[in-house]
Amino acid sequence: MHDDRSLVEARLKRVLDERIRPAVYPESVPLDVAVWHAPGEPVPVAEGLAAEPEPIAVGARWGAPWGTSWFRVTGTVPQAWAGRSVEALLDLGFDENMPGFQCEGLVYRPDGTPVKGLNPRNQWVRIGAPVEGGEEVRLHIEAASNPVILDYHPFLPTQLGDKETAGSDPQYTLTRMDLAVFDETVWQLVIDLEVLGELMAELPEDSQRRYEILRAVDRALDLVDLQDVNGTAERARAQLTGVLSAPAVPSAHRISAVGHAHIDSAWLWPLRETVRKVARTTSNMTALLEDEPDFVFAMSQAQQWAWIKEHRPEVWARVKKAVADGRFVPAGGMWVESDTNMPGSEAMARQFVHGKRFFLDEFGVENDEAWLPDTFGFAAGLPQIIKAAGSKRLLTQKISWSQTNKFPHHTFQWEGIDGTRIFTHFPPVDTYNCSMKGSEIAHAARNFKDKGVARHSLAPTGWGDGGGGTTREMVAKAARLRDLEGSAQVVWETPEAFFDKAEAEYPEPPVWVGELYLELHRATLTSQAKTKQGNRRSEHLLREAELWAATAAVRAGFPYPYEDLDRIWKTVLLHQFHDILPGSSIAWVHREARATYERVAAELDAIIDGAQRALAGEGATPLVFNAAPHGRCGVPAGGAAAPAVEGGTRLTPRRGGGHVLDNGVLRVEIDERGLVVSAYDIEAERETVAPGRAANLLQLHPDFPNMWDAWDVDEFYRNTVTDLTDADEVTAGEDGASVRVVRSFGDSRVTQVLSLAAGERRLLLDTEVDWHETEKFLKLAFPLDVHAERYASETQFGHFHRPTHTNTSWEAAKFEACNHRFVHVAEPGWGVALVNDSTYGHDVTRAVRTDGDLGTTTTVRVSLLRAPRFPDPETDQGVHRFRHALVPGADIGGAVREGWRINVPERRLTGAGAVAPLVAVDDDAVVVTALKLADDGSGDVVVRFHEAHGGRARATLSAGFEVADAVATDLLERPLADAPAVERDGERIAVRLRPFELVTLRLRRA
Repeated sequence: MHDDRSLVEARLKRVLDERIRPAVYPESVPLDVAVWHAPGEPVPVAEGLAAEPEPIAVGARWGAPWGTSWFRVTGTVPQAWAGRSVEALLDLGFDENMPGFQCEGLVYRPDGTPVKGLNPRNQWVRIGAPVEGGEEVRLHIEAASNPVILDYHPFLPTQLGDKETAGSDPQYTLTRMDLAVFDETVWQLVIDLEVLGELMAELPEDSQRRYEILRAVDRALDLVDLQDVNGTAERARAQLTGVLSAPAVPSAHRISAVGHAHIDSAWLWPLRETVRKVARTTSNMTALLEDEPDFVFAMSQAQQWAWIKEHRPEVWARVKKAVADGRFVPAGGMWVESDTNMPGSEAMARQFVHGKRFFLDEFGVENDEAWLPDTFGFAAGLPQIIKAAGSKRLLTQKISWSQTNKFPHHTFQWEGIDGTRIFTHFPPVDTYNCSMKGSEIAHAARNFKDKGVARHSLAPTGWGDGGGGTTREMVAKAARLRDLEGSAQVVWETPEAFFDKAEAEYPEPPVWVGELYLELHRATLTSQAKTKQGNRRSEHLLREAELWAATAAVRAGFPYPYEDLDRIWKTVLLHQFHDILPGSSIAWVHREARATYERVAAELDAIIDGAQRALAGEGATPLVFNAAPHGRCGVPAGGAAAPAVEGGTRLTPRRGGGHVLDNGVLRVEIDERGLVVSAYDIEAERETVAPGRAANLLQLHPDFPNMWDAWDVDEFYRNTVTDLTDADEVTAGEDGASVRVVRSFGDSRVTQVLSLAAGERRLLLDTEVDWHETEKFLKLAFPLDVHAERYASETQFGHFHRPTHTNTSWEAAKFEACNHRFVHVAEPGWGVALVNDSTYGHDVTRAVRTDGDLGTTTTVRVSLLRAPRFPDPETDQGVHRFRHALVPGADIGGAVREGWRINVPERRLTGAGAVAPLVAVDDDAVVVTALKLADDGSGDVVVRFHEAHGGRARATLSAGFEVADAVATDLLERPLADAPAVERDGERIAVRLRPFELVTLRLRRA
């Protein structure tokens, strides 16, 4: 037989595009349209419905950037259409390739009842199936003219990302507003042909099945009268029955399709628009659930559920009913799909506390899985947190985006720093926006790395990022793929059902130890510095507020601010969403985030001040309040006392220019360039700075990645560097313990103060940058005279080690990585810590000594600032302040201690006398990360702590109040069924911890 495959395939494409798809709506009549443009921000639904619109014609331009327009469409169903299905086709000016990224709408009935959302892949509203004829149609559309930020030429700088700079030019052209007859038979034929055509394209060219489909399609097209598609569609469908009913082979891959709409809580749109995106999507999904009995939809991010409840009660009622029916599934158990690299220990824990508690309170549902399809890599401390929250599984997709190394598993056990293992799945479909295309289904089956030992994978199915969700077309395709020869088998299932099957068939999957590093989007550790600083500051202020409020509540009857703390925590957690904290959202989002963090800080400072004054009482005794988990200057952790006074610091001229700071512990030489050329540990007789090198060296790189400007830094940025060694001034500080350095470069200016306090083993560096560069990367370098094959980097509830070498492509790919409060490098017996108050990105490299001696040195560089132009063209322009400290001679415990100290500064008051800690621990390796009252209002004291040095710990926890009972709990403060009894002797509790073990204790007050 002659090979006419390409001929038939080309025929299928043209007939589908030009004849069959247009015949889905064979008859239509125009609707009358009027519009009212809301001034300013969106208005309540009642106001939009009551507004008096003015006529507008199809073809007219509408919609200023970020505006809201209320369209009213009216018409009458023709009598001639009686007995037929009729839909309204409402095209606001959609580009079908941009679902979620442009204009959208939510359709209401005149009484304010939501009908469904409109987006580029979902433009229809059912009027009747069938109609009687003569029905009056009146619908209202709340249309959002969100501008296109990520266009066909992506990553171009645009002022559209903030309503303050976006202008007022209309963004869209009203394209179609019609009533139309819907021919379901033709629509079903379209789905038949799409499924078969897409499957055929994925089968081997020489396969029997491919040619069976080809011949059946060819015969079906012969039966379509191109001048009467509607009259001949049924017989064409009949011709395809045989190939569509052939069952899949017994070994076919099995895909659990989960209805899904990954809605970014903010990204190329502001938070307020996400509230509406969620309402549109959930309206669509509840409607689809009513139409499709097999369909299951899952939605994560408790914050988005809370938005519906607060802002769209009419949608919320439909959602609650669908949840009760078991088909609209709360997923993930987190407040938002957060970044997991940068949130601190407690914040990461609270993501699960607030997320799981919301679903429990509202629906009685508890999630076993963390659901993070789009997060930019996963910190090594996360498995223990997931387990401590009562969950045991993780789903993500993003690791498939890694540029260099292909992850070796799709289903595996992920082991964290403490040894906790979490059953983890990466869907091999390699998208969290699966649309049931044949290419996607075939890719999932081919790509699955666990063939032979497992056969199940998951496919999150529906338009996401900007929302939209699953469409009726996707559901129809999945129905045909349920059991179809040549394809993987597809069935709608909940995440829980998938994980149950996956675990049952693969009881001993491989183990991956340590972080799940995404070899992409590394610059998200640095972009939008003020957002990151706001997050770090808020985390520590929340810790302080809980600590002092709980202490004052127990000691002085201070009213514990339960509701305020709950609300503020949720605000901070929301801003840890994986496009806010990483700095990859539009200017509007970060402008609002900066303002929000300022409000949060003011509120928390007020709580802290009130609690501390209640504790201090009346008096003139100087007191220092120490909220850090370690004592300092004679002040105990979690207590207040008069500070101890230690020695002094000498500031003397340096031979050859510059200055010397000496406090008897460290001797630091700062040369005439303002660079640290020596940091000598007097007791250890060790030099910190690598020979021939200088620390406190600012370095400037060009920074123009190949794509994803705010997200990415590509390795070639290192090829070009400018050392900023010229100083405008290097002067002695008036306090006699500091040196001030000023530098200018480009259009920017840096002012640094290097200080050495009495008796302290740390050189403090306060850096102010007035930053006005574009597409540049600013680093702060510390070449250290330490030979180290690995370094320690703090993460949640501990730290883990990364190599300093690049032996393999896996190590080489980690050229930019995340740390929390410290990086530590060491040789046996001596090490150096670099601690920070607000930065995350860094790199660590090795170099050969330059003094003729053998061996290597280690350079730690902190990432300070970037200047990408997309999606925010003014990223980070302006004044920034950073604080770092170089700590020579620090062991890992010193790194932990100094990291806390720089982030939780002391507070000074006068009062009646010292304040004893509410809870004390007698071992610095056991770090208390939270001390608070129980969330249930019982008055119980909750203390959370972990082993922080990476070894075994035995300690005593002492309560400063009478304890009636002590129990170990999960993060939600519920007793652990399998935990051993707490060893307690009155108010003293014995603590035994394995490396990095996390424990939460609930202490009932007598």
